[in-house]
Amino acid sequence: MTGEIGFTNNYQDNSTQDGFQFEFFCMRCGNGYQSPFQRSVGSVGRMMAIGGSLLGGTVGTRIEEAGFDTQWLKGGTRGKGWDKALANAVEAVKGHFSQCHRCGQWVCQDVCWNSEKGLCVQCAPKIDQEITAMQSTAQVEQLQAKVQQKDWTEDINYSDVSTAMCPQCNRETGGGKFCKFCGHPLLAAPSAFSTFCSNCGTKLGDANFCPECGASAN
Repeated sequence: MTGEIGFTNNYQDNSTQDGFQFEFFCMRCGNGYQSPFQRSVGSVGRMMAIGGSLLGGTVGTRIEEAGFDTQWLKGGTRGKGWDKALANAVEAVKGHFSQCHRCGQWVCQDVCWNSEKGLCVQCAPKIDQEITAMQSTAQVEQLQAKVQQKDWTEDINYSDVSTAMCPQCNRETGGGKFCKFCGHPLLAAPSAFSTFCSNCGTKLGDANFCPECGASAN
């Protein structure tokens, strides 16, 4: 039966014991369209059987003898009643879909169909939507260019070696020369060719006095 739907191969059976209802989805955008609820013959028969039992049980027997399709209700199997209900649902919903004669794809009319061009929006995009999207893209690109032109590093010390985690207290340092939590010097350890100020940790090189705090290098 699914091959007879034509406009989509993605649908959902929302039927219950009281009746049949189906939802069909657009293959492009996923938009869903529900068919009208169809009360099942078995449900009507069940209600009449209840009424018949109050009158002596004859009506329910006659309903079963009349051949009403209660196959789906009894065992959950899909019988002729289900097939007929699906066919009716297809007829009720297919008006929401159109087939593009350029690419052959079936799409929903509400979102994916360009009624002015008579094609799907993939083959004939809606110009107003395309212009809006292009304008938004251009705005982002122009903002990126302007942001790149501004110097965002003028207040950042990027010449000294930076330490992310303080070796003394194991907390994030904040990128300064000293840990903002414990004050531990964060510049590179002294090498054989350079020394650091014992007061503030500034690299001294061959200086006799610290250029940062003025402390003696000796």
